[in-house]
Amino acid sequence: MRLENKKVIALVEEDFEDLELWYPILRLREEGATVDLVALEANKKYIGKYGVPAESDYAFTDIDATDYDGILVPGGWAPDKLRRYPEVLEMVRHMDQAKKPIGQICHAGWVLISAGILRGKKVTSTPGIKDDMTNAGSFWSNEAVVTDGHIISSRRPPDLPPYVKAYADFLADQ
Repeated sequence: MRLENKKVIALVEEDFEDLELWYPILRLREEGATVDLVALEANKKYIGKYGVPAESDYAFTDIDATDYDGILVPGGWAPDKLRRYPEVLEMVRHMDQAKKPIGQICHAGWVLISAGILRGKKVTSTPGIKDDMTNAGSFWSNEAVVTDGHIISSRRPPDLPPYVKAYADFLADQ
């Protein structure tokens, strides 16, 4: 399995977009990666926009981002909450500085904006936050997947297959 021995953080908070959290987790696990759900509280059940639950494995303060090979930020309304946690922004900044893969889809761009890592990057997102993305200094493109270095971005659930393939491919090459 090409992702064996790879560890990925999947951030979770209430009102995540169900498919945007679970599809990448399941696909990466199928390829052998360990994907830990990390949230404000450990062992807490968080509910997605459409009612699908996700129980966190660890709290933000329980992990060390240096032990991980990448991070995934789901969309939905969760990013508006995730961006308020200094620990999340620190994790994202660490991944950025270490050039480890950062996956963001839909509204997840808000977290990267708050982390201050998008200036000069080519990205995509849901068109609903295009202005936010460009105001953060990025170059927004209406494509299913955009990879700029280690930042892999996508627009919405129909784009999940090429998004997760691009993320897994990048992770496998690390």
